[in-house]
Amino acid sequence: MSAPAHEEPCDPGLDEVLWQAWKAMDLPEGYRAEIIEGSIEVSPTGRRRHTVLVHRLRRALESRLTDSGLDVYQDGNVIRGRKVCIPDLFVAPEDLDEIPDAEGLGVDATRIALVAEIVSPGKEAHRRDHIRKHRWYAQAGIPVYLVIDDFDDQGTVTVFSGPDPERAVYATKTTVSYGTPVSLPDGPAEGMEITADLTRP
Repeated sequence: MSAPAHEEPCDPGLDEVLWQAWKAMDLPEGYRAEIIEGSIEVSPTGRRRHTVLVHRLRRALESRLTDSGLDVYQDGNVIRGRKVCIPDLFVAPEDLDEIPDAEGLGVDATRIALVAEIVSPGKEAHRRDHIRKHRWYAQAGIPVYLVIDDFDDQGTVTVFSGPDPERAVYATKTTVSYGTPVSLPDGPAEGMEITADLTRP
C-alpha cells in the first residue's frame, strides 16, 4: 500500500526518534507540542478569544452529551501510533482509563468521536488546523472534525465528516460564514447546531 501523496512513506526510525524526543520535551507553561506529518510542532496556547470560544463550545457539547456515556475534554494528548495531536476539544468515553494509548501518555485516537479546533491568528496556524490536522484526524478515522476560524474572511465554521483514513481526507466538508447555522452531521452530538450565539464577538 502506497503512502498518501502528501506524505513520504512511513519511516519507523524517524517515527521512533520523534516520539522519544516528544516524550522528553519540557516545555514552558503556555506551550504544547504535537507530532504532525514527520515533525514536532510547538505552538502557544490560545488567546482570550480562543478561550471564550472553547468554553462556549464545550458547554454546548456537554449539554448535548448528557447521559451518553461520553464527555468533553480539553487539551489532552490524542495518540495514533507514534504520532500525537492535542485538539482544543475532543469527545470520548467518560472514563479515559478505558482507552489509554500503549504507554499511558494520552488516549487512543480510534475511540475519539469528535475533535474541534479553534484557529489561532496567522498563516501557520491556519495551515496547521485546516490542512495538516485535517489529514491527521482523517487518517485516525475520527468521525467528525469541527473548525471554528475567526480569521477566515469574517469568520467561518467548517464541519468535516466521513473520514477516509487511506486517503487522509474527509468525504464531506461544509463551510458556513459566522451567523449561518451548521449542524453536526454524525456522532454523539448529531444535529447540534453551531450558531451565531456561539461565535458572537
